[in-house]
Amino acid sequence: MFLDFYNLREQPFGVTPDPRYLYFSPGHREALASLFYGIETGRGFLSLVAEPGMGKTTLLFQLLQRWKGYVHSAFLFQTQCDSRELIRYLLDDLGLKSDGEDIVRMHSELNEFLYRETKAGRRVVVFIDEAQNLSDTVLETVRLLSDFEAPDKKLLQIILAGQPELEERLSRPGLAQLRQRIAIQSRLEPLPASEVVRYVGHRLEVAGYEGNELFTREAFALIAERSRGIPRLINNICFNALSLGCARQERQIDSDLVKEAARDLSIDAPFAQRTEQRRSLARPGRGLVPFARYTYGWLRDSLIRRRLFQTSAIVLLFGGMAIYVGARSGSGTLRQLNVRHPNSESTATATGSSLTDVPSGTALVQNSSGQAIPQNSPARNPAASYVYVVQPQDTLRDLCLSTLGRYDSAVLSKIRELNPGLKNPEHLHAGQEIRLPTSPTK
Repeated sequence: MFLDFYNLREQPFGVTPDPRYLYFSPGHREALASLFYGIETGRGFLSLVAEPGMGKTTLLFQLLQRWKGYVHSAFLFQTQCDSRELIRYLLDDLGLKSDGEDIVRMHSELNEFLYRETKAGRRVVVFIDEAQNLSDTVLETVRLLSDFEAPDKKLLQIILAGQPELEERLSRPGLAQLRQRIAIQSRLEPLPASEVVRYVGHRLEVAGYEGNELFTREAFALIAERSRGIPRLINNICFNALSLGCARQERQIDSDLVKEAARDLSIDAPFAQRTEQRRSLARPGRGLVPFARYTYGWLRDSLIRRRLFQTSAIVLLFGGMAIYVGARSGSGTLRQLNVRHPNSESTATATGSSLTDVPSGTALVQNSSGQAIPQNSPARNPAASYVYVVQPQDTLRDLCLSTLGRYDSAVLSKIRELNPGLKNPEHLHAGQEIRLPTSPTK
């Protein structure tokens, strides 16, 4: 036995739901507070959902401990039953006699008991564990129990505790009335790695350990990985690791001991992955829900509720909207300024030129070819002219011959008319903008 070897007063990783060993992670504290508040305010129906081994039964015992002396409680574990058996189990746990045959009589006895307890100032709370095993008919019987009420309060508080299958059951259309009556829904999520360290340390402290660090940092990381943050698996791995450490006379548990302990329990990494895959295949979409809920909870507690994050998010939101609006406005202006001639598209593409000649503030109109041209320009006639940016080696003669097919006095006269500031048409320089007619002059 490793208790003496590690100087422990008692077993720190037992399997019984001892409320003293309950580790109040943020999720446990929130769930406990929600259930406590629900009973205090008489909400009627409450629920607690958690993966197997997350400590929901221990949490319910802790809740009972806090209400000790103020409530009359019944704790039902037998969920593989019919409606008559459920009522009989309930009456027996409340200390009431019943013949177990006449369900109407049993309802009457329960109703009288609830009124007596209410007059005495005591609450009656029924805990139904493993509620996911109840049939739809029995769940409907449980819903009818909430009909025991006075004009101003519920006479009976019912807490349904179970595995995630309970949520799936309650989401069915046939149980919509029961789901609507559940005022508070609490959930326990797996522990993250940092909480695994605190969880193990808490249990060792309660058990009386006062020595140096019993587990190495690498051992804790491996425990968190192999257990997937489930307290029951953490307990099993730690118990086996301490047993191996005692057998080998190791005063500190390292990752090798943890790895061997997990292997002995058949919860090594490949096994855990296969188990998770089988569960995901058996219940499509289930694997993502706990992860999404955990991620949202972490974001909510670590970021969303922080004032700095809220301020930064608002600044980024308005900044992004301003950039988007500016980009849209800029792209619209660029589309208006992009003037191209259909006959010169290949030439402009080859040389990388931009055919544009729109002074700032000039009103634009479009010709029949989709070109944007100044409103007061001589080229407002759709077939009149277009703007061309002179490239190296360009001559006016070559431009006219390639675009108009001719170069004579009539063409030259038209070019002078379109370009009043053009002093010498025979001497063009690269980058110069000139206006050319779109068709030969008649």
